[in-house]
Amino acid sequence: MTKSFKCEIVSAEEGIFSGQIERIIATGRMGELGILPGHAPLLTELKPGPVRVLHDGGQEENYYVSGGFLEVQPDVVTILADAATRAHDLDEAAAEEARQQALKNLNDKSAELDYTRASAELAEAVAQLRTIQQLRKKAGKS
Repeated sequence: MTKSFKCEIVSAEEGIFSGQIERIIATGRMGELGILPGHAPLLTELKPGPVRVLHDGGQEENYYVSGGFLEVQPDVVTILADAATRAHDLDEAAAEEARQQALKNLNDKSAELDYTRASAELAEAVAQLRTIQQLRKKAGKS
């Protein structure tokens, strides 16, 4: 059995990652999923959050996606993300500010508000903060 497979992470703006990997871990609508070589074909929607890419030799890279789709084909796994970035490039202060603003908007009963949009903005800000916290926790263990 093959020990690696090709992975592509692409956002609406650019390709973020392309290369051979041993495993990828992402959060789908039904929960966290891990993909190894030889995985059955799959198409699933992704929730905003971290994507962990494990390379040959154990090196790990972390990315953040704001949603999108993960597709598994026999020789390649592709993540088509609405927006994607390397996790270490996330701005914690901006994510916390966005979270607080979304909470304020949701609690402001007098304002004309698109609750669906405010809820989505809150979910994205929380997912970014969760990704940053996971990176911090991992760095603390290393």
